[in-house]
Amino acid sequence: MALESAYITASAIAAVEYPDLVHQYRVTGVPKTVVNDRTEILGAEPEASFVAHVLESIA
Repeated sequence: MALESAYITASAIAAVEYPDLVHQYRVTGVPKTVVNDRTEILGAEPEASFVAHVLESIA
């Protein structure tokens, strides 16, 4: 999504290198996607489902 829109930014973070972020976001598995510090998506999802979750989080 970040590749397609200038309004979306994305960062990939190696959990072992940032233990403070792991604690802050309660990472228990990967991948974990956090949208606007409100919505969390744990695990890999099909693209349509992932986009739907992201859109729900900003509505």
